[in-house]
Amino acid sequence: MRPEGGPLMPEVYQEPDRPTTEPVGHRRWLVILCSFVVTSVSYLDRNNMSVAASSLQREFHVTDVQLGALFSAFVLGYALMQPAAGRLADRIGAARAIAIAILWWSAFTALLTAVPAGLRGALTLLIGVRFLLGIGEAIIFPASSRLVASWIPAGERGLATGIIFAGVGVGGSVAPPLITFVMLNHSWRAAFWLCAVIGLGAAVLWIWVVRDTPRQSNQVSAAELAYISAGLPTRSGEGQRPVRWRTILLDRQVALLTLSYSCYGYVAYIFFSWFFKYLSDVRGLNLRSSAFYATLPFIAMAIASSSGGLLSDRLLGLVGKRAARCGVASASLVLAGIFVWSATQVSDTRVAALVLAGGAGALYFSQSAYWAISADIGGTSSGSVSGVMNMGCQLGGVVTAALTPVIATNFGWTASFATAAAVCVLGAAAWLFIDPFHALVPGTA
Repeated sequence: MRPEGGPLMPEVYQEPDRPTTEPVGHRRWLVILCSFVVTSVSYLDRNNMSVAASSLQREFHVTDVQLGALFSAFVLGYALMQPAAGRLADRIGAARAIAIAILWWSAFTALLTAVPAGLRGALTLLIGVRFLLGIGEAIIFPASSRLVASWIPAGERGLATGIIFAGVGVGGSVAPPLITFVMLNHSWRAAFWLCAVIGLGAAVLWIWVVRDTPRQSNQVSAAELAYISAGLPTRSGEGQRPVRWRTILLDRQVALLTLSYSCYGYVAYIFFSWFFKYLSDVRGLNLRSSAFYATLPFIAMAIASSSGGLLSDRLLGLVGKRAARCGVASASLVLAGIFVWSATQVSDTRVAALVLAGGAGALYFSQSAYWAISADIGGTSSGSVSGVMNMGCQLGGVVTAALTPVIATNFGWTASFATAAAVCVLGAAAWLFIDPFHALVPGTA
């Protein structure tokens, strides 16, 4: 804790008392599991374009730079919508906002298949649809952050956010083999239709299970409700006014968190946008081999995201919040940079893919710290705070999608990955200045 006017002191998290008369229950973890499923489906729909990229290029006669614009369109829509998406989750409730989002992005995934190759301006239409698809997916993580702030005690938030973001790895790892299988046996359009149908199934599950708060769910026991309430910060109560936008946007800690997450996003989007094409076109792997090796970074993401969150929660009670959150995140980003740089020095394609997978895993080991800290800083406005933070991440992705082929064309792919490694170090440095005890004060919107 920080005494008034005194130096920063180590904080040791105290776990809320568990009721002894009856089992606590695990409904909160079912909510987190549903968030994991939705995240997985969203990344299946997000990554299907990168797997189908070569087929789209042939059918629509698209260059790499134009393909970069198509990738960027999704990320730009996703990024620009982040603050509004977070505020929407704070206003109408995270459960309802995510349900609307799933239906939205599933519809636009299906709509992509309706664009004919011979149509004049087809590329512009594809870009427009991907932009709107990005707007729909923008709600997922700010709204999930709001759910974590309402459902999960502070000492379990690292693991909870880690499980949610493990869906990134699962969805990303499923996309290459699934989309490739459907493409080889049918077409890329059939693969996109399959993604849309899977999204509708996820929407049904979500609407059936998830509510905004534990009090709104009749499946939460009295013991679990008491346990959750005891572990929430006092300002997490319902009915408080949201933090002013001006306060959020001018806050130094939010700015540092956003800077670091934009660096994170720059590196992450190399895997989301260009990794599959890099393996197939640059490293020379065939479509089936590329599909296999392209899953490795996402498998690493899934494992590292949840394990990083679990480790951060365990360290919370041993070494305090700064080391458990900021220290783990900073060290993970440095390690990610080392892996990404090392991959450029490896001549064997398969070994390089394994090393890059290590980089993806190290990167995602830091993931839960961003969202746990944003939930702690934002409280009842955690959707808005995490929306601003995640906008920075996605803008980093916009830069990656557009800049990577430019760097690769002019300086080679080694330079593209070396740039990503340097950005990792910058993101790690920002964590050294983040105050994990900082909290925004609610006021008028």
